[in-house]
Amino acid sequence: MHRMVKHVLAATATAAALVGCASQPPPTTSLDYKSRAVTRSDGGLRVSTAVLSAAESEAVYGVPLAKTSIQPVWVEIKNREDRAYYLLSPGLDPNFFPASEAAEAFFSGGTQDERTALDRHFRRLAFRNPVAPGATTSGFVLTNLDEGFKFVNLDLVADGRSRHFSVLAIVPGLRTDYHISEVFRQGIYPPEDIVNYTDDASFQAALEALPCCVTNEEGSRNGDPLNLVIVGGLDDAFPAFARRGWRGTEEKWSGSIMKMVNSALAGERYPYAPVSDLYLFGRAQDLALQKARDNVHQRNHLRLWLSPMQYHGKKVWVGQISRDIGSRLTLHSATLTTHKIDPDVDEARSALTQDMAYSVTLAKFGFVKGVGAAPKSAPRENLTTDPYYTDGLRCVLVFDHLHTSLAQIEFFLSKGIYENGGQPPGRGKP
Repeated sequence: MHRMVKHVLAATATAAALVGCASQPPPTTSLDYKSRAVTRSDGGLRVSTAVLSAAESEAVYGVPLAKTSIQPVWVEIKNREDRAYYLLSPGLDPNFFPASEAAEAFFSGGTQDERTALDRHFRRLAFRNPVAPGATTSGFVLTNLDEGFKFVNLDLVADGRSRHFSVLAIVPGLRTDYHISEVFRQGIYPPEDIVNYTDDASFQAALEALPCCVTNEEGSRNGDPLNLVIVGGLDDAFPAFARRGWRGTEEKWSGSIMKMVNSALAGERYPYAPVSDLYLFGRAQDLALQKARDNVHQRNHLRLWLSPMQYHGKKVWVGQISRDIGSRLTLHSATLTTHKIDPDVDEARSALTQDMAYSVTLAKFGFVKGVGAAPKSAPRENLTTDPYYTDGLRCVLVFDHLHTSLAQIEFFLSKGIYENGGQPPGRGKP
């Protein structure tokens, strides 16, 4: 306990500066998270937020918060309006931790003075309402731990007014596949190669001209069907996935392989489990996302490749989605094991569409041809010889940062696919 308190006291000076209470700046390393803060503005409000990694939270708080699955989210609010605003902590996490509760987790022995110092330190770092007119307020909200990225929802209310901000924040530490591809940091395609489609007919034709399936690295064999198109980016599409509980995947390295093996042996959950590489546009997937069940054998997962297309200025991602329902031995994988997919790949596609309808930012959905039908009586095989069958369509999901109710989601594209005016038989929504 004495060592812990020393760490806390050492962190206090740094933390005070981080929340605007000290005149001397802390060491540069303590401010690293601010350099990646995401900022949004609406009316007279300007908000900035960043999610701390395990190392950063320990440096600021002086205790290993991540070991208790607690994660600080830094929030700064500049209020240039005529009324005070209140930040609603449950908007960030319905199960957020008050400062006193989080501090209690580290009370193990020690004197009453030491316990009081720890509690005072946590309270000093906490975000404090209200944000008065003309004021700038910053501090931390303690949330449950997420790795890789975190969806940050900031709801601010005032007398007769409210403001809402949604941010997808990157969390350092997890060795994810999208850090390898750097797809969010740099342009994959030169500007002259990007085609921006503004009419639906041309866009549908371009999507239907894409390859039917992923391939192996050599491009000599087809695998899973390319049955998914995502339109959007960091401000709309990926916050929707995070909001619905989808997580990133770790890259394949010794640590993640060991986690995979241990999770399989123990029958435990591994929400960031790696996926095998599949290929499109001459490269492995730019990123993969998954929604895991209670054990490592079962998950809905997808791979995405950034394409050289845009739709009304939004990025277009081409993808493949299937549901893992078990594991088995195989000679088609370097690890001698692979997940077994549900042969009904259309079910995984439909489940995702319905899931995204509840994300509140799905603006449109529709279907295009391009995969080629494979009936249940004559299924095709993926690269690990798992059979699959499909109606041959790929689903197109278009996202927007504005919130959309279920009744407002538009059905588009699908020309020439359905006989009743382009609507899916018997339904108008996913």
